[in-house]
Amino acid sequence: MAIFYDQLDNVLTIDATPKRIICLVPSLTELLVDLGLEKNLVGITRFCIHPKNLKENKTIVGGTKKINFDKIKALKPDFILTNKEENTQEIVALVSSIAPTFVSDLNTIEAVLALNTTLGKLLNCQQKAKEINCEISRKNIDFLKFMKNKPSKKVAYFIWANPFMVAGMNTFINHLLQLNKFKNAYSNQNRYPEIDIKKIKKIDFILLSSEPYPFKEKHKAQFKKYSNAKIILVDGEYFSWYGSRLIKAFDYFKTLH
Repeated sequence: MAIFYDQLDNVLTIDATPKRIICLVPSLTELLVDLGLEKNLVGITRFCIHPKNLKENKTIVGGTKKINFDKIKALKPDFILTNKEENTQEIVALVSSIAPTFVSDLNTIEAVLALNTTLGKLLNCQQKAKEINCEISRKNIDFLKFMKNKPSKKVAYFIWANPFMVAGMNTFINHLLQLNKFKNAYSNQNRYPEIDIKKIKKIDFILLSSEPYPFKEKHKAQFKKYSNAKIILVDGEYFSWYGSRLIKAFDYFKTLH
């Protein structure tokens, strides 16, 4: 028996290394696979699209906001991985009645590294977790050197339309924007505020994310009516997926500069 703390400081009592894992966070499903735990994953969400073909071999237990409780219970998991932002408190409470449930809370790279270390110990894959952390840290340091003499640009990062919503403070997206020297025009507002694009602030770039709302080339015209900013379509996975996706994210960020 071992005692662990999740990232909200909830206590988890783990009797033995978990063998049947359910993950309700798409980016962390990818992380678990990269940690060598694909065979232990018994349930995932319909949004767990990486790696490809994973959904063909695993049981889909719902989405991130709505789950099939009976399906989860029938899978007899011994560990469930969730996230404070992506899963509701109600979902966490429900699945906690089935198996030890870990709630991640990830707004910085440091928090991601800490999660990887804890999962490495809890799921008995310490070496792989260490390798992933080392690679993320190496890529991060290299990117900071790359950005050293780059100028700051003022941006708005859109995640949704109708209503229009942007990333604000206390988000992982905002943290990665800062690494890119993108000064978030809405960093004085919490989380994901709704804004009126007719009153959009004076900025250098409008970043339209590919997720959760799938902004496309056709959407640019709507923004051009109200702003002279340069409009760029960006891959939302690199700005909002935690875990091992960060290894690829820094190379992608370089292409934006």
